[in-house]
Amino acid sequence: VQLVESGGGLVQPGGSLRLSCTASGFTFSSHGMSWYRQAPGKERELVAYITNSGAGTNYADFVKGRFTISRDNVKNTVFLQMNSLNSEDTAVYYCYIPRLPFWGQGTQVTVSS
Repeated sequence: VQLVESGGGLVQPGGSLRLSCTASGFTFSSHGMSWYRQAPGKERELVAYITNSGAGTNYADFVKGRFTISRDNVKNTVFLQMNSLNSEDTAVYYCYIPRLPFWGQGTQVTVSS
């Protein structure tokens, strides 16, 4: 199993980023997928979840209306579109397969002017 995240970086407050997580080594379309994040000195927390088909999604309250999780089961990729970013969104963002379970290596998102 492999999860490779990309798309992180430095962005100004109010800006946007799109994270990608490309999966291999398992039947991607059979698994729900999650994005988590961990800020310095804080516990890892769930950001969003999407069902295996993409028909269902759940979000943490602190990202509702700003972030959107989606997936492409042909490309074996899950996305996290992040809009209206603020400094509190600064963290390492991880892709996660709940049922296996398995974590990606993470991608750093820094929101700063």
